[in-house]
Amino acid sequence: MTTLLTGASGFIGSAVLRQLLKHGHRVRVLVRKSSNTANIKGLPVEIVNGDLNDIRSLEIAVRGCDAIFHVAADYRLWALRPAEIYQTNVAGTRNIMIAALSAGVKRIVYTSSVATIGLPEHGDLADEETPSDLHDMLGHYKRSKFIAEKEVSWLVREEGLPAVIVNPSTPVGPRDIKPTPTGRIIVEAASGRMPAYVNTGLNLVHVDDVAKGHLLAYNHGKVGERYILGGVNMTLKEILEVIAAITGLPAPKICLPHNLVLPVAYISEAIALLAKKNDTFITVDGVRMAKKNMFFSTEKAKKTLGYRTRPVTEALRDAINWFRDNGYLVSGSR
Repeated sequence: MTTLLTGASGFIGSAVLRQLLKHGHRVRVLVRKSSNTANIKGLPVEIVNGDLNDIRSLEIAVRGCDAIFHVAADYRLWALRPAEIYQTNVAGTRNIMIAALSAGVKRIVYTSSVATIGLPEHGDLADEETPSDLHDMLGHYKRSKFIAEKEVSWLVREEGLPAVIVNPSTPVGPRDIKPTPTGRIIVEAASGRMPAYVNTGLNLVHVDDVAKGHLLAYNHGKVGERYILGGVNMTLKEILEVIAAITGLPAPKICLPHNLVLPVAYISEAIALLAKKNDTFITVDGVRMAKKNMFFSTEKAKKTLGYRTRPVTEALRDAINWFRDNGYLVSGSR
């Protein structure tokens, strides 16, 4: 059986790849010629060069495949050219799903995000049924993932697309080569360069547990359903305290009001725009998102898929160790 995986060179995708190989899948990976392939180096995979917006390359990639794990995404909270995010996340997703339908692929796992799920007003945990609409989506990344998930759901209902949807929360762990926005926070904190924080909350999970959840969704998920693959709900203050305990560095003590950080985010984006950078650490959308705790329930995945996660301390330690071993940390962590 041949399984096509997109995004294998990235963070979540590289973890999914290792799970697929562990469970005996013969894996074909779709990678762009410009991609950093360090995360797949030396692994027994078939490499197909292509792009989510190159229809011909997708037709070649899906040929003879029984299953597809579509993990690839453009995960940036700010971009010099926002259209690139929609091109990858929306048009690219539509393209590969249509190619899969044409090729008669029997099973698809589509990696969405908890970004598409609404956040309750009164602090309750969000779950798969928490309502949301496009107006709730802050920023181009969240909007693009919301639209893309709606496209997949429409194709399931109207065209019989055999897709299961998974919604990872905030994964951390090894092989975060970019790194992701959350990975950047870990790098800054573990390097002793984060003197303050804002009052927000995230749902943290080990990336390898998210990858296991993908395989569980493939084996046990119901077509058209979505499953939150999350872990532990923590405030940013709590996360930074765990990082401090792991590294031996002091945790930041100063909590900054969101409205004080917002002007800094505008300045950061303006500098990035003038310098023609394609990303920046502090973003306006990131600060606005931080005004709510992004807390989620994983009960559905636990009950229906058998999903389980390891302690968050282990996830953060694995992330810090990987960043240290690969030269991302600049000072005194143990």
